[in-house]
Formats: sequence, C-alpha cells, structure tokens
Amino acid sequence: MSNVAHLPLTPSVQPDRAGFGELRAELHNRVADQDLVDVWANLPFAERRLVLKSAGIKEDATLQISQLAKPARDAVRSAIHRMSDYASGLKDQLRNRAQHPSAELASHARQALAEGNTKAALHWLSLIEKGVA
Repeated sequence: MSNVAHLPLTPSVQPDRAGFGELRAELHNRVADQDLVDVWANLPFAERRLVLKSAGIKEDATLQISQLAKPARDAVRSAIHRMSDYASGLKDQLRNRAQHPSAELASHARQALAEGNTKAALHWLSLIEKGVA
C-alpha cells in the first residue's frame, strides 16, 4: 500500500498578515465582558447578591465583576439572562390579564340596548366583530 498518502498530524495554518489575528483575539478578550461590567456596576448591592445566588456563586457581592473568574462571570451572565427572561414572562402574563379592548365596546353596546337604541348597539357590535379593538 505504498500509494496511500498520510495526512499530516497537525494541519498547516496560514499565518495571518502582520499578526492581526492575534491582535483581534486580544481585543475581543479585553472587551468580552464590557457589557457585563456595565450591568454589574449599575446593580444595587441587594440585586447583586440575588444574581450571585441565582448563579450558584458564593462570592462577595461587593467584588467587581473583573475580580471573578471566567466561569463565575459566565454563570452571572447566564443568571442575568434567566432573570430577565423570567421578568419579561411575568410582564407578559400581567399584560394578558388586562381587560380585553373589546370589553369597552361591548359596554357601549349594552348601554345602547338599555337605551333602546338598536342602531347604535349594532354599530358597536359590528366594530367588535370586525376586530377593531
């Protein structure tokens, strides 16, 4: 089997021009947690404690985010996203509990019927049927 070509053990990687790839990677590493730094800096102490607890981290909430190890920062970021999604879900639930907009039109239709004004009642009912509200 002399006609079988063996693949090199390590793939040959083309070096980038003037080391820009390494510089780009370094810059990405420097700003990777910048958004997290801003969020953390604006969180009150009690909320920091809550985020740390949600992330399962037993660290002092007075620490700056840069003082936490990378896995801890990732856990904090995940906890913030989870808590944000949970809060958004609660807001959506509360918004859906509000009275349906057609309820006001229905009350106008009832009032028109009580007054004996069937033309006005039919107008309000047609608006409800069309889905105006």
